[in-house]
Amino acid sequence: MELPAKKQQMTSLLSNDTLGRVEKMRLLSRRKFTNKTHGEHLSGKGGTSTEFSDYRNYVAGDDVRYVDWNIFSRLGRPYMKQYRHEEEMHVVIIVDASSSMMFENKFELARQIASALGIMAIMNLERLSIYGCHTQGANPFLLPPCSGRTSLQRLLSFMEGLAGGGDQAIDEAVETVLRTHRGRGICILLSDFLTFGDLAKPFNMLYSRGLEIMGVQILGPSEINPDVNGDIRLVDSEFGSTLDISSAGDLLELYQEHRLALEERLAMQCRKRSGRFISLSSESTVEQVLFDRMRREGWAQ
Repeated sequence: MELPAKKQQMTSLLSNDTLGRVEKMRLLSRRKFTNKTHGEHLSGKGGTSTEFSDYRNYVAGDDVRYVDWNIFSRLGRPYMKQYRHEEEMHVVIIVDASSSMMFENKFELARQIASALGIMAIMNLERLSIYGCHTQGANPFLLPPCSGRTSLQRLLSFMEGLAGGGDQAIDEAVETVLRTHRGRGICILLSDFLTFGDLAKPFNMLYSRGLEIMGVQILGPSEINPDVNGDIRLVDSEFGSTLDISSAGDLLELYQEHRLALEERLAMQCRKRSGRFISLSSESTVEQVLFDRMRREGWAQ
């Protein structure tokens, strides 16, 4: 008896089982959008879908086709039927592809998460753009706006081919993206956020452009719990500068205070702008991130 042929793996980034589950999920946004094209997300203003929302008083100039004549016959006053308006959400994913992400599976996990969230977007007819930001002053790698199942292979090919290595900080990357991006919705930032820059300015720019910030910090195990002792030399992976430290083990407590303070500062910067933030270890599997962490915290369903 012949065994059935093994199903071909669609992408190296996600298993077929994970891909199948992701296709049935959707991103959850807290904001309303003003794009005029139709998509799957509903805003609270009146529109042209068939889902009834509420009544309001008739005012001169209203389209009489939306008058509820049954209420008019009973009350003698015209009331307008309102419907929930379906609008397109633009999902922007910014992947930090700088050299600091090239350690301990950080960039690989970022590519997997970006692929999965991108699939959720296009399968729910949202517009999706992905930027891989690498070198200061250089144009980011770009997946131009796309939508729908027909864009799936294009998305997967782009993410499989996305390369890393460069010196662009995440705050500079955001400003680079916003020079060309148009559209309201969600901006997902995938980065270790190890930058000397101030993230308040780029976060303000994202918020003022109508983009809800979803920050995902990915750190390696040795960044979360470094195991160092004695005299060491630290080398900046992006600029090559060095720092010599004596008795490194004595500084671990101070390091942890700074790391946790950075995490809290990032979370606060997102919350202040009605956004969300999570910090992950690169040892996490993409399935743990998507089907446990993000679902529990209301990022996706």
